[in-house]
Amino acid sequence: MSLADTAVAGVPPHAGPAVRRIALGVAYRGDAYHGWQSQPSGRTVQDHLESALSQFAAMPVQTVCAGRTDTGVHGLNQVVHLDTPLHREPFSWVRGTNRYLPPDIAVQWSREVPASFHARNSARGRRYCYMLLESPVRPAIERGGVGWVFRPLDGEAMRRAAACLIGEHDFSSFRSAECQALSPVKRMDRIAIERRGAYWRFEFEAVAFLHHMVRNLMGCLVAVGTGTRPADWMAEVLAARSRDAAAPTFAPDGLYFLGPNYDAELDLPRHTPAMDWLP
Repeated sequence: MSLADTAVAGVPPHAGPAVRRIALGVAYRGDAYHGWQSQPSGRTVQDHLESALSQFAAMPVQTVCAGRTDTGVHGLNQVVHLDTPLHREPFSWVRGTNRYLPPDIAVQWSREVPASFHARNSARGRRYCYMLLESPVRPAIERGGVGWVFRPLDGEAMRRAAACLIGEHDFSSFRSAECQALSPVKRMDRIAIERRGAYWRFEFEAVAFLHHMVRNLMGCLVAVGTGTRPADWMAEVLAARSRDAAAPTFAPDGLYFLGPNYDAELDLPRHTPAMDWLP
């Protein structure tokens, strides 16, 4: 078809293929990587994912994620979006990309989404889970996948301490010095603490989190659970609005990004098989 014929057909002479926006759900072990965000070293989850996508698509591919994770932190349903002129079936994006990924990173699902969708800005909330082993013996098989405490924990004391964190607060006491958030005020919607055998599972759900916020909360909750601090100490730490008032930052090993929450009409998966692996 000539340029003139194209114009007559109502198509701009230099129009390229339509660009599609694709959302992917990604699971990964974070202990071998320097966090999510791309770095010159190339040893990040984003670097490996974009390299694999670019090989599959045979063109450069860039991604935007729902929530950046730090070194050692794992992701069970990290959501990213990308723009591409390629038309591929959803299962092709999954299988084709996984072919080029290392064994500890895998795309779980793929969906074509509206152009207005944004992996980060469209999220209504985010969910994290921290897995903690209570045992006199350090972890071995689950090393890197769980935090560890050798003293017995008081679940009721930790739940009482966590109750004061629900709602909108200034979380400066739980914010790292490197945090780039514009405001320390965040809304915590849910904290659930339950024991499963030798493991404790802590779930946190908020609109957004500050840098190291969950790990700093865990340091304080463990201090309460072991009896080092009373339950009402948590409210004092929160009110202090100072990082110096809180406990040290807890290890990243047991922290998992469960994923973002989106409007129901997007129909994006909230659960991946990787989530069933946790106790």
